[in-house]
Amino acid sequence: MALKEDFETFCSNIQLDNRSDMEKSAGEIAKKLNKHYYGLAEDTSSHLYIVGSVGRQTAIKDSSDLDIIFDLPTSVYNRFNAYEKNGQSSLLQEVKQVMKERYSRTEVSGDGQVVVIEFTKYTVELVPGFKQSDNRFKYPDTHDGGKWKYTDPLSEQDECANCNDKSNGIYYDFCHIMRSWKNTIGFEFGGLLIDTLVYNHFEERDNYANCGYVDYLTILQKLFDYLKGKNKDQSYWYAVGSNQQISNSGSGAFVTKAKKAASKIADAISNKEDMNSVLREVLGTEFPAVAKAVAKLYETSSLCFHNTEQFIEKMLPVDIRYSLQLECRVTQDGWRDFFLREFVRDGGILRRNKSLDFFINNTNCPEPYSIYWKVRNVGRVAEEKDLIRGQIRCTNSTHQKEHTDFQGGHYVECYLVKNGVCVAKDRIDVPIGTV
Repeated sequence: MALKEDFETFCSNIQLDNRSDMEKSAGEIAKKLNKHYYGLAEDTSSHLYIVGSVGRQTAIKDSSDLDIIFDLPTSVYNRFNAYEKNGQSSLLQEVKQVMKERYSRTEVSGDGQVVVIEFTKYTVELVPGFKQSDNRFKYPDTHDGGKWKYTDPLSEQDECANCNDKSNGIYYDFCHIMRSWKNTIGFEFGGLLIDTLVYNHFEERDNYANCGYVDYLTILQKLFDYLKGKNKDQSYWYAVGSNQQISNSGSGAFVTKAKKAASKIADAISNKEDMNSVLREVLGTEFPAVAKAVAKLYETSSLCFHNTEQFIEKMLPVDIRYSLQLECRVTQDGWRDFFLREFVRDGGILRRNKSLDFFINNTNCPEPYSIYWKVRNVGRVAEEKDLIRGQIRCTNSTHQKEHTDFQGGHYVECYLVKNGVCVAKDRIDVPIGTV
């Protein structure tokens, strides 16, 4: 199958697949709030706006959050604005109680600016707002004694749709592709920032108006080149459509990751490698493999080993929303301890008989969460020993202890799981030499 058709299949594979379920939940929320605040019975659509990535149509399969704004009556604003102290918090608590009447068996909480409703497969973040004459929304912020803020999601949706129209659908595809890349590699990269940077790049390139699937690899290269040229220390960007500030919440991790992705693709082209394998490594296993190449591998291999490797995306929804950093302390009797990342960065190769203590060095993921580990042995020796491992285990331990036993380019991955969704992941390579 040509790469053109593979990109088309990939873009279809990662489409948001539970929008109808999300819309049903949003309708039930609207129904309850319309009845409580407007006296409207059985109204499942008035005053409710689906926003965020789902509203901008840039969310993908396994998205774990649904952002909605409910437009409350002006009289409600007047009532809470008259409070002497933090009427914003009181408003949030009132809306939370209304939601708890509807979802008595579901976790409902108030969190700064939103009411959070924890469904099984995704989380709803409900913003009680007040629509203004310019289509912006005034909404409560309970921090620092309480204040009112403004947000403009409808203009963001309109400008994203406009860019998609001008690019004949390519813009949405690449917003989806960037999310799949982020989830595959495992780093924090906010949805609105993704959509904004893809939009800015498309604007510079006349929206790729005369392109199609046959050009997607070239577009992907140019987009990675664009991202790797950004300043990772930049404090904020201006959002598509609204021009509101988007903070650099991921510390510019996308810049370094884009450099690596661009290099992998360029090397694959120069060395005439199997591009599908490289794109699966960069963009995820939803990108098609080359069936003939896989068949040839098994035909020519004289080894017989059990393929025990598991993949987190086949076990759980993956929607990376937080950062996670692993480290590994390397010890051996008679030798000074050292940390693996710096050692590998300097070109070091581990030898046998060393003890490895992998641990979570840093994460901004709020507890509680479950901790999963994967240890994968790679190379001919692992196959000869029938010991490639690769199973994913929930240990809920912040540490995973191993030893250097035999040669190969091994690796360890860790995953943080909240409400059944993998929301953070990281990988650390473990190169082991022959002596």
